[in-house]
Amino acid sequence: MAFSVNTNASALSALLNLNNTTRDLERTQTNINTGLKISSAKDNAAVYSIAQKLRADLRGYNAVKQSLDRSISTTDIALAAAGSISDLLIEMKEKAVAAADSGLDDTSRTALNEDFQALRDQVTIIVANAEFNGTNLIDGGTDSIVAITNPNASQTISIAHQNLTLGGGNIVITATQTISTQALAATAVGNISNSLTAVSAVLTKLGAGGKSLESQRIFADKISDTIEIGIGNLVDANMAKESANLQSLQVKQQLGVQALSIANQAPQSILNLFSG
Repeated sequence: MAFSVNTNASALSALLNLNNTTRDLERTQTNINTGLKISSAKDNAAVYSIAQKLRADLRGYNAVKQSLDRSISTTDIALAAAGSISDLLIEMKEKAVAAADSGLDDTSRTALNEDFQALRDQVTIIVANAEFNGTNLIDGGTDSIVAITNPNASQTISIAHQNLTLGGGNIVITATQTISTQALAATAVGNISNSLTAVSAVLTKLGAGGKSLESQRIFADKISDTIEIGIGNLVDANMAKESANLQSLQVKQQLGVQALSIANQAPQSILNLFSG
């Protein structure tokens, strides 16, 4: 190798190697600090782009799960209310059948009628309170459920409104109906039987819709977990490997500094050529 005081090739080579080691060390320290081997597009543009799309899908599924959770809660409340109304109708039928007995005395029929009216009025209270987040599936309105099931909001599960108000269609018992006479009681028996059939159909519809929502919620959890694992496989750093690399690069950096120091001292040996 030629001796020169203008160009120290050994020092330049040592400096280049030291800079490379320093960059690798900084990258490894960043990976350890962030827990990511790919934290920006500069690290790997293609993989980073894929990871970002998956992150967007994951956020979308978070919104899907929120929509499903709200819908499930609303449906559960409607189901509970419809079940209670069905129970009330059964009790009302018992009172009406008893009051339809032509041999019943007036005092007993009056007592039965009071019980009947109390049960009837409870239906109205239950319907009014069957609300979640401003949505009531069984009142006299038109609220319905439309839950999104995918991140693009292009697929939905719908549950239609069911009117369970007194005299509202499904329940033919009116808000003023009584069993104060044998004839009225006999009429009420038929109305209640028809109402029970209709409420049972409503329970079936709400139950099927609720089951679909819960199944989709479980699936959303599974697919969210799969996406999250997929993102991790793409961008997460192997901490054991990074730790080993860190120690190796730290030693390599120290050796590089020493090599640069030795290379910087090489031109001084030229002075020996001129010493007498």
